[in-house]
Amino acid sequence: MEVISIEHPHQIEKNDFPELVMALGYFDGVHLGHQEVILQAKKMAREKGMKSAVMTFDPHPSVVLGKSVKHIEYITPLTDKKALISELGIDYLFVVHFSKDFAHLLPQEFVDQYVIGLNIQHVVAGFDYSYGRMGKGTMETMPFHSRDQFSFTIVPKLTNNNEKVSSTLIRSLLHQGKMEELPMLLGRHYQTTGTVIHGDKRGRTIGFPTANIQLTGDYIIPPLGVYCVRFFVNGKWHEGVCNVGHKPTFKSQSAALPSIEVHIFDFDQDIYGQQATIEWHLHLRKEQKFSGVDELVAQIAEDKQNALHYFEKIKV
Repeated sequence: MEVISIEHPHQIEKNDFPELVMALGYFDGVHLGHQEVILQAKKMAREKGMKSAVMTFDPHPSVVLGKSVKHIEYITPLTDKKALISELGIDYLFVVHFSKDFAHLLPQEFVDQYVIGLNIQHVVAGFDYSYGRMGKGTMETMPFHSRDQFSFTIVPKLTNNNEKVSSTLIRSLLHQGKMEELPMLLGRHYQTTGTVIHGDKRGRTIGFPTANIQLTGDYIIPPLGVYCVRFFVNGKWHEGVCNVGHKPTFKSQSAALPSIEVHIFDFDQDIYGQQATIEWHLHLRKEQKFSGVDELVAQIAEDKQNALHYFEKIKV
């Protein structure tokens, strides 16, 4: 997959690209609804003898338009989004830098410059896709704005338990720690990637060494607590328990960001500096403060047993 980063205003000529079938959307999470849109574009490209493409935007529009107090957290930061779209077998990914100038484009200007101007012959988008200044362009206005220069397909709403599969729903479940409900929406377990860093090494002194992870993207961090996770490092998956928290048993002051520590079962390799991925399966319990180390150790042992039981159960 070729990735093309575009700054507005772009200098791309129409004949810089072959004829394209383009999936349009923001695609945070690349969830099952998004996959339906993207795979439909891929299928139509094959049928028409054209190349498949996806257009997304970075950063999230709310960051630029001032709706977000701070930077936004993502289900899939851009690196993850690129990898997931590439796995779907797409030929081109256009990443448009979302700026204030770009946000001010009228719907017709967006279509002229970013659809017709990029040699897009067919557009595939979800029923609720909007474009142009203040989202005034919709799939209902697309026929008018197309100037008969391209055709388009509208992908209907995908639901799960009568609820629309959406990034908003996934974010809400993530913030509630409902990790086990995410595969039905994402088509996979939620994952975060980071680097193994040096922590205070207290875990090893109490018999439960942990890998401290510094995330490498603006991921949504699940709520404080203990989770069943799988951990990918050096080309292999391992089972473990992960603590997201401020270590209240040892610290009276909370750091701004919680620490993410994984106790990997039956593992004793030196992995400092390695890239690792956490796959989040189940929220076991909330973070709690213990009266002392013995009580903490007993609880971690129980967490480990609960996690082992969970992984045994899902293997059946």
